[in-house]
Amino acid sequence: MTPQPTDVLSYAYLWADEAGRGHDEAAKDRPVVVVLAIEQRADVIEVMVAPVTTKPPRAGDSHLEMPDLVRKHLGLDARRSWIVTSEVNRFEWPGPDLRLVAGPSGPTPYYGKIPGKLLQAIRTKLAANIERKRLRMTDRSSV
Repeated sequence: MTPQPTDVLSYAYLWADEAGRGHDEAAKDRPVVVVLAIEQRADVIEVMVAPVTTKPPRAGDSHLEMPDLVRKHLGLDARRSWIVTSEVNRFEWPGPDLRLVAGPSGPTPYYGKIPGKLLQAIRTKLAANIERKRLRMTDRSSV
């Protein structure tokens, strides 16, 4: 299945700080939102994902709180969640860092989808960070 923007996947997200310290493996798996999926050439799809975290943001962090209804729809735990909009991971689909979660039809990397309006809000914040040169991108394609 080809990923689409609005998809929420289970993924071994590598934080930019971890990558900066030389790590090439994520400390834990987490939900991520597909913000971009582009076919670069035949059979190669480049995917860009934003991480979801339950760790409350610090003052000045770029993020969006995930609405409770969306979080519940995706089957995420009951804690408040935020979508980080100051960094992303980029990888070629499907990539080795997808993780399986229990789905209604068996194991899958898909939690579900977020509403298009929420994706647009994420993209707006990402674009603002790109403009201010504050978006950190970790390329997982070569790892």
